[in-house]
Amino acid sequence: MEVVTRVKMAKFLHNLHSQIRQTMKKVFLNNESEIMNVLESGRIVEGRLALVKDFDGDWQIEFRAYRRKPQQRKNWLIRKLEHGWVKESVERIKVYESIPKELGTVRVMAVIDRETQEAKDALVDREFY
Repeated sequence: MEVVTRVKMAKFLHNLHSQIRQTMKKVFLNNESEIMNVLESGRIVEGRLALVKDFDGDWQIEFRAYRRKPQQRKNWLIRKLEHGWVKESVERIKVYESIPKELGTVRVMAVIDRETQEAKDALVDREFY
C-alpha cells in the first residue's frame, strides 16, 4: 500500500511540474508601478516569488516585494567622552561609560564623577545652542 501511494504521488508531482512549465510564461507583480520605479532608479527590490493558482486554475509566478521601512538614524552624538559618549535618540538621552579596571576603585569613582559632570555640561550646552 505504501509503495502505491509513493508511485501515485510521484506521478502527480511529475504531472504538476509539466503543467507548471507549460503555463508559466509571465511573472505577475503586485504593486507593479512602485516596483518598476524602484528598479528604474537602479536600486534592488527584495521580495518573494511564489507559485500561485489563479481563479481559472492556472499556475502563475507571483512576485511580492517586501514592505520595508526606510532606515532612520536612531542616535545623534552629543559629546564624545574620554571613556564613553553621550547620545540623543528620539525618546532618550543615553550616557555610556566603559572604564578599565586597572585604574583602581578610587580613580574609577573619580572618572565616573568627572564624566557625569561632563555629560551634564554637554546637555546644558545643547539647550542653549
